[in-house]
Formats: sequence, C-alpha cells, structure tokens
Amino acid sequence: MQKQLFKVKGMHCESCVLLIERTLKKKPGVTDAVVNLTTEFASITYDPALIKDRELIKAIESKGYKVVKEAEYNREKEVKKIGLRFLTSAVLALPVVVLSMFAAPGSFAFREYIIFGLATIIQFALGWEFYRNTFVSLKSLDTGMDTLVSLGTSAAYFYSVYLMFIGREGHSYFETSAVLITVILLGRFLEARAKLNASDAIKKLMDLAPKKALVVREGKEVEIITNEIAAGDIVVVKPGASVAVDGVIIDGSTSVDESMITGEAMPVEKNAGDHVNAGTINTLGYFRFKAQKVGDETTLAGIIRLIEEAQGSKAPVQRLADKVASIFVPSVLAIALITFAGWLFAGAGMSSAVSAAVAVLVIACPCALGLATPAAVMVGSGLGAKNGILIKNAPALENLSKAVNFVFDKTGTITMGKPAVCGLISLSGDDDELLRMAYTLENNSGHPLAGAVIDMAKDRGLIADKAEGFKAIPGKGIQGLIGGSEYSLGSTGWMEEMKIDLTPVAREISSYEAGGRSIMVLAKNSRLAGVIAVEDPIKDGSETAIKNLKDMGMHIYLFSGDSQPAVKYMAEKAGIENVLAGLSPGQKLSEIEQLRRRGVTVMVGDGINDAPALAKADTGIALSSGTDIAMESGDIVLMKNNLGLVIKAVNLSRLTLRKIRQNLFWAFIYNIIGIPLAALGLLNPMLAGTAMALSSVSVVTNSLLLKRAKI
Repeated sequence: MQKQLFKVKGMHCESCVLLIERTLKKKPGVTDAVVNLTTEFASITYDPALIKDRELIKAIESKGYKVVKEAEYNREKEVKKIGLRFLTSAVLALPVVVLSMFAAPGSFAFREYIIFGLATIIQFALGWEFYRNTFVSLKSLDTGMDTLVSLGTSAAYFYSVYLMFIGREGHSYFETSAVLITVILLGRFLEARAKLNASDAIKKLMDLAPKKALVVREGKEVEIITNEIAAGDIVVVKPGASVAVDGVIIDGSTSVDESMITGEAMPVEKNAGDHVNAGTINTLGYFRFKAQKVGDETTLAGIIRLIEEAQGSKAPVQRLADKVASIFVPSVLAIALITFAGWLFAGAGMSSAVSAAVAVLVIACPCALGLATPAAVMVGSGLGAKNGILIKNAPALENLSKAVNFVFDKTGTITMGKPAVCGLISLSGDDDELLRMAYTLENNSGHPLAGAVIDMAKDRGLIADKAEGFKAIPGKGIQGLIGGSEYSLGSTGWMEEMKIDLTPVAREISSYEAGGRSIMVLAKNSRLAGVIAVEDPIKDGSETAIKNLKDMGMHIYLFSGDSQPAVKYMAEKAGIENVLAGLSPGQKLSEIEQLRRRGVTVMVGDGINDAPALAKADTGIALSSGTDIAMESGDIVLMKNNLGLVIKAVNLSRLTLRKIRQNLFWAFIYNIIGIPLAALGLLNPMLAGTAMALSSVSVVTNSLLLKRAKI
C-alpha cells in the first residue's frame, strides 16, 4: 500500500470534502481517502498495482476540483485572487444597492438597465464558479454549498428579471443577488486569509532550511542551491548561518540552536563526530560537516511530513459533522421549498416567498461544520511542533485527551538509558586505582556496562594501562594481565565459581542489588580487589511528570523486561505503584490489551524496542533524541527525551479537543437558530449571507486563538 497527499483546489465546504472522499473510495485499489478542508490536502491510501496517480487525479477533477503540485501552489497568490474578485464585486454591487434603494424607479433614464447590467456581470462573471461547481455536482447527483449559493442567488436574480421585463413592477431583487455574491466572496477571502495564518507552522518550518549553502568542491568553497547538495558533500557553516541538511561534523566546534527541532531553548555544544540537523542555527563557531541525509530524507523534512499527515487526518469527533453534512444540503433544499410554498399558501405574495426561501438557502451553507475540526487540528499540531511535540494523526490527539491509563517503559523512558557508575568499593582504599584497572580491562570490551566505567575514568582524568592476554568469558566477565598481575572483572557468580571470598563486601553487594544496581567485582591474582556498582539513573523530571499525571487522575503503570528488583526500585523512585517486571514483548502486548478494556491507554516508550507496544496502545508516545527519530513507532513523537513533554502533549490534546467541541457547538447552533429565523422571514437574504460568511470566519478565528495557549 502507498500513501500520498494531493493538493486540491476549489473546495468550499464539508459537502465538497465528502464528495471527493466518496468518489475516491469507490475506486478499485483505494483503501482509504481523507480530505482536509483547511489544508486542502487529500490523503489517499491505495495499491499502486491496481490504480495509478493519474487515475486518482482524474477522479478528483471529474467532480470540478483541481489537483495541483504543492510546489506550484502559492496560497498567498490564491488569497490575492479571491480578494480581487471580492473587490471587483463590491465595486459593481455598490451602485446596484444605491440605485435600488435610494433612487426611485423612473427617476432618471436607464436606471433599471444599469442595475440589470451590473447585477448580471456579478451573477455570471464573478459568480460563474458557483454554477460550474453546481453543474458538476448535479451530474453525480450530489449537492454542496455552491448548490445552495447558486440556487439562492439565481432565485433572486431571475425573479428580478421576470419583474423587470414581464411583470413590469418597479421593485426588483437585483441588489439581493449582487450583495449575496459579494458577501460570500468576502467570506471566502477572510476564510482563505485565516487558513493562511493557520498554516504558519509548516510555512515557518519550510523556511528554516537555507535556500543556499557553502560546499567544498575541488578544494574551494562554492555556494550552491540547497537542493543540489548530495550525500557525502562537505558543507561549510559559518557563525549565524542555518544548517542546510543532516550530517556529521568532521571539523570544528560550535554551539547550535536546535530549538526549532527539539523545543530546547539552550544551544547545544557540538564537536567533531556530533550530528547536526537541517534547519538548526550555528550560533558560535565555524565548522564543516559531511552531508548524510539530504532533500526529503532530512529530519526537518520528516517533521513537515508528520505535521501535514496529522493535519490531513480526522479526529473521531468529526464523524458527527460528516454524518450531518451528508444529509444537510438535501434537507435544506427541502426546507427552502417548504418555506417558499408556505409563504405563498399564507398569501404573503411572491416577493416575500422568494426572499424567505433565498435566506434559508444562503444561511444554511455548511462551511463552519467542515472547518470546525481541521482548523483546530491544524493549529494544535502546529503549536505542538513548536514545542517539540510531533502529532502524526488526529485520532491520537483525541485519544490522548481521553486517556485514563499511562504505561511507561523503564530503560530510556523513565531512566536515562545510559548506565553510570554509582558506587566504588576498593579494599585498598584507592578508588581511582580500582577504577583505572577496570578501565584498562573494559577498554577492550564491548559490554553495555563498559561505557559506564570508561566514562567515569575519563571524567577523572585517568589513563589506562596496557592489558595483555585479554579474554572475554561470555556471561561471566573479562580477564587480562596488567603489569604482570592477573586481573578479573565480572559478575558475583563468576567470582564465587573462582572461589574468591566476597565476605568483606557481601553487605554492600546485597544492598546494591536490592536497589536494582548491576555489580562488577574486580579480583587481582585471585584475591578480591574491589566492587563497582552501575545503575541506569532516573531521568531528570520523571518524578515530577509522574506526579502531574497522577494529579490529572491518570493510572500509572511501569512495564519492563528487566528483573523485579531493578524495576521495583526504579518504580519506587519515580512514584509508580503498578509494576510488572520480566515481561516478554508478547506479554507486554497482552497486558496493554487488558488495560485498554478498562479505559483509553497510552504507552510511552523510547520508540525503538517498544514499537509493538506503542502500536498496540490507543495512543503511542515515542521519546526521541531528535537526531534519529523513530518516527514510525508512535502516534506522537517527542523531540526531547524529557517526560515533561508528555504533560504538555496531554494539555495540548485537551485544549485542541476543547476548541473542536466549541467550533462544532457554534456551527450547529448557528444553523439550528439561523434556518428557522430565515424561514420565518426574520432574516433578509443579505443579512443571512453576512451571517453565513462570518460563521466560517469565526470558527477559524476561534481555532487560531489556540496559538496563544500555554501548554
């Protein structure tokens, strides 16, 4: 299966969205199609062996819409075009209103013909799109917002033509049709402006990578377009410049501002061998790096893809709006017909009947319903990205807001995921000598705990000796000759096998093991020399994050494959009461499934070895260093290994869902109140058109307020 985003122009309401989705889902090979009104993206999952891109594009365009390449689509230019149409319509509509309302019939020559001519230009030259879209929709026996607009304005226009040329009445409704089209164009202009503001997150991310960069070619620094950089190129970055692509520093040292990628405000020191990412800013020194990931492979490009996918997905709460929209327009047409007949039956006359029916058609356009969810998700996902929280889909966001169970992995999630020496016991009293001998042996070892010993020795400025006759005994330890003496470093079990007396340190070893530490014993010439204890320290902020989640009413669990003492010790330190240790991957999945039956369950893990559990949970949150993101593992990816971001993600999800519910409430209330008022004649068509336009703008504006939220 393949998933692809298509940019679709010409959508105006939820009916447009549903029409495109239905059309695509009927095609063989298409398994899913989700269309987003705010971003104007159609996300299509399909089998390329059964259907090609061009067939998908043809299917969309057969309904009157236009598919364009993202690179060729200039949203700002589109906003200007809509604005120009509105201004032209407004300039032409003004004399129509003035002559209709303030100049009496017959007051001067050609008054009626001027009104008729200007209204005709507005109706067909500036309103042609409404007719075109209506015609295309009706060919498929579908209806949409443009159906309501074209029917409403046409009723007012053609009734006026009848009055002018056949009925010979002085009054007409040309000003109604002209102002309606003008107001609707204004609404679309304001809506397009609001959408432009809502897409700021992606636009700003795209602008992070520089358009040009310095690369070394034939020994010289040459400026080229960023898109021309190839993997393996040597890229030069001067102070204040942005990094163009992902790579590894080969020369120089500096501090890099990674806040736009990780959300971390403080610059990070970088030296030879460290990774740098596209879009980050060199704040200090001059350095060169070797390009590794370029173009669409960079971390920045991956983040942009994630945000686009999230903004293109639908939250479950949107299903209600979809169901309403699917029957909404036919229902409104029926109500308008009943209104028209009712006014005629009541003896109110043709003019009143037409006016009330037109008001019903115009005020009921379902734009606000279609914008309620995608506008809020767009702004919410953008705010998340700004804070180092990448949301991959809208359902994950909604599920997170409803979560009652939080499951944490231990290593790399609650803990640092990097062992560190936490205790030294030297029988000679010289801890540095004990550490130096262990360092000498571990220099030749690839064991996971070796790094802890080596790091501490280097921090203390110790220098390793040379070990001869080095050998590793799998599952037990390592041995070697140092300065003519035989040294052994390994587990307590191995030492007992070699008949080495551990009695002098038995109490300390027991205490360390009870706390979940790993023990390494050093022996010299078959005599106990000392003990080194290693632990995976708890991550800064873990205790606070767990406490905050508890205060929110969450049930917290710690699942791990480690031993019971190690897991229990870390759980107590983090403040977690529900602990399951020694779990296999299959058992972990089974336990999560059990929890899901009791409520919405979130799994938080490091995004690599926890991938199956992350996928099983209602929402999977993957923590990442931000350098090599495990983007496929979770529904939400955190750009920093900081559990504080989990709290921010929960707060963001709740704020976004609150906005969605507010938007849906006002969209429904607007129609529930507006349609009866229009049917009863309490709203004239021009007021109805203004209210309709403002309802869509208010939904997007309410969503934009989320940008100011503190999460």
